[in-house]
Amino acid sequence: MFCFQCEQTAGCSGCTKNVGVCGKTANTANLQDKLTGALIGLAKACGSNQKTENTDRIIIEGLFTTVTNVNFNDNTLEEMIEKVHREKERIAPGCVACISRCDNTDDYNMDELWNSDEDICSLKSLILFGIRGMAAYAYHGLVLGYEDSEVNEFFYRALSVISYDLSSDKLLETVLKVGEVNLKCMELLDRANTDAYGTPTPTKVPLTIEKGPFIVISGHDLKDLELLLKQTEDKGINIYTHGEMLPAHGYPELKKYSHLKGNFGTAWQNQQKEFDNIKGPVLFTTNCLMPVKESYSDRVFTTEVVSYPEMVHIGEDKDFTPVINKALELGGYEEDKKLTGINGGEYVTTGFAHGTVLSVADKVIDGVKTGKISHFFLVGGCDGARVGRNYYTDFVKQTPKDSIILTLACGKYRFNDLDLEDIEGLPRIMDMGQCNDAYSAIKVATALAEAFQCEVNQLPLSMVLSWYEQKAVCILLTLLYLGIKDIYLGPTLPAFISPNVLKVLVDNYNISPITTPEEDLKKILNK
Repeated sequence: MFCFQCEQTAGCSGCTKNVGVCGKTANTANLQDKLTGALIGLAKACGSNQKTENTDRIIIEGLFTTVTNVNFNDNTLEEMIEKVHREKERIAPGCVACISRCDNTDDYNMDELWNSDEDICSLKSLILFGIRGMAAYAYHGLVLGYEDSEVNEFFYRALSVISYDLSSDKLLETVLKVGEVNLKCMELLDRANTDAYGTPTPTKVPLTIEKGPFIVISGHDLKDLELLLKQTEDKGINIYTHGEMLPAHGYPELKKYSHLKGNFGTAWQNQQKEFDNIKGPVLFTTNCLMPVKESYSDRVFTTEVVSYPEMVHIGEDKDFTPVINKALELGGYEEDKKLTGINGGEYVTTGFAHGTVLSVADKVIDGVKTGKISHFFLVGGCDGARVGRNYYTDFVKQTPKDSIILTLACGKYRFNDLDLEDIEGLPRIMDMGQCNDAYSAIKVATALAEAFQCEVNQLPLSMVLSWYEQKAVCILLTLLYLGIKDIYLGPTLPAFISPNVLKVLVDNYNISPITTPEEDLKKILNK
């Protein structure tokens, strides 16, 4: 196998043995490559043939399936590959039987990418991993009935580019185009979520698990949470979010359910410890699933593109009866179970999306003008298991007391239970939501720049980001497309960024690897 798409890849260079660091086997990794090659063949077949909405969905679903920590099941991967092949045969029925074969629509051999020139491989990897992350956002929008033709069309173009013999300059153009289209995709998903569930409002979320039956729901899919809440109403079962589902508590149309009680545990990489002998079932709706331990293997359920061998999968009918029955069977804890965040806090606060923050924009602007707010730090991104991520906890603790910390995605679990007080009624830590809610941070930054009649790069705003998987990649590309500079990135730089490509990013955007909180803060504040 060869895989270097996530931050925890072996030796910071690539997983090449029988099992990847994420837990997927070599066969699973090879099948994901095969699926990607099939998607490239399908995309190229659609260049001169008529695609349909079903083709769009297959492309998006297939890309999402290959995101880290989504699918560990060889059987479902093989089924997905066959689905792609059937769609290609439907669209271009004459290709297989063609006497004068051109091979243009054949499945792409991913070894050609991995063994290509270092810089070409790096740029094409940025494109591939970026559209994998974007596909996750497009998928969530699609579930809620929202899609965009420009976003959908770009998946075909980007997949095709991976198989083309192009110069570095041309590939770099496509890399930045990924960022541009992803901005449109994040805007689409933001609209889908708020139209369906309302504008998030600040909400204090307890970490205590009340006695009695309960279900933990993990991932990003708000529609799955809504359906679960409806199916568990009046059944005496409490619902707790986990990981990236935490921001759901801020949406009015979800928080109205009285049995949506709180949040279970911390970030995704702690699940094997936190789910050990858990007294309730866990439903995974998207990525962030880890290899399942025996102590809770009988109570893990998957849905959508998530799949793991021998786990019960909830299909398209979305009948969560097996999950509900398991919750009633396990019965929950006999007494309230008090859990805490990483820093000992008993609750966390979420719901500071752009609608909320911009509603108090006058107060924020006045705080800057009067010197009560000295700086904004966007400390967000993925969490992970690699040593060194305590950097983000220490960084936040050491930020000036007159600064605001904007945060999003699961990296916030490193510090979101800290009590840093407030500034003139504004909390110093504002959780803006899931990783896709980077759109909220962009909206706030551009609004502040307009208010102060300056460029975003001239604001007292610094971005200190952590990455793990492909959704973080597409967000980074969006920030680069917008011309955002001086981003601090960690805990390590991506293995798929070659030295020459890194030089381009440093020269043009001044991207910096994180060092120590003390040194980076000194550099930022003395700028």
